[in-house]
Amino acid sequence: MTTTVAPPTAGSTSPTADTAWHAEVRRLAEQNDAVILAHNYQRPEIQDVADHVGDSLALSRLAAEATAGTIVFAGVHFMAETAKLLSPDKRVLIPDARAGCSLADSITAEQLRAWKAEHPGAVVVSYVNTTAAVKAETDICCTSSNAVEVVRSIPDDTEILFCPDMFLGAHVKRMTGRDNIRVWLGECHVHAGISPEDLVSAVESDRQAELYIHPECGCSTSALWLNSTGALPAERTKILSTGGMLDAARTSTAETVLVATEVGMLHQLRQANPTTTFEAVNPQASCRYMKMITPDNLLTALRDGHDEVTVEPELAVRARAAVQRMIEIGNPGGGE
Repeated sequence: MTTTVAPPTAGSTSPTADTAWHAEVRRLAEQNDAVILAHNYQRPEIQDVADHVGDSLALSRLAAEATAGTIVFAGVHFMAETAKLLSPDKRVLIPDARAGCSLADSITAEQLRAWKAEHPGAVVVSYVNTTAAVKAETDICCTSSNAVEVVRSIPDDTEILFCPDMFLGAHVKRMTGRDNIRVWLGECHVHAGISPEDLVSAVESDRQAELYIHPECGCSTSALWLNSTGALPAERTKILSTGGMLDAARTSTAETVLVATEVGMLHQLRQANPTTTFEAVNPQASCRYMKMITPDNLLTALRDGHDEVTVEPELAVRARAAVQRMIEIGNPGGGE
């Protein structure tokens, strides 16, 4: 007999309904030998029911280490693909296969091949926020926290093609001082929408607040320029991956931290440090693709075994190699 449990709705104030849904999700996970992974940008209720919450690469590595035969990845499609790359013998499910990513979609494998043809001998460094097909055309992947380290591992006289995020690419160029890095003009629509004006307005509302800024944000370059002019407090401005934000939050003694990234991150930050107030630089910075994973379709995925994510074996071998090269450098840090 199938038990029907109503999932919690957005803004639900019914602890009883939420508790019943939570219990059913956990029952089905155990019954189906499944581990539930949730990205930091997921809805709070999805994060709270998951076995692990984190950034995309950290979760994929946890998936590879998990003993469960099924991985349910509450995130966007390229993240579930990466989990499949690192766990080829496990079944990987995503509650809604339509959950894409504007950044991953900003470059295709065909476009990357054409770009490589224009720059023979260049090394391709791709952010992990890319499809498996793009990773397969990549020499080495990077994360937002180790992109600088990955680029520094490449000989100084070697040309680099960095894709797809132009803001992260600009950050890497600034930090390494290299003038032979060509950057693809891609962006995450959510992070790009967090503007310098948003940042200045937020800081003016609280001059004592600390700032956590994701390097994908449209305001990241402006933040460092404003640091140099004294318009923003340099000692309280931090460019951080999502994992770096959590590490900083755990030890912060600030009364308020202003956060420039997708608003789902606030839930983890507030849990990590309940004595500090964490506020969004742009409260509208919500990813519609991340929010396509709902309590209802998470429950359905566990019950019915959809949507399964697969990667063609030959392509997976090449894509996996790009990720493994990054891991071999050490300190792979956080993804999104």
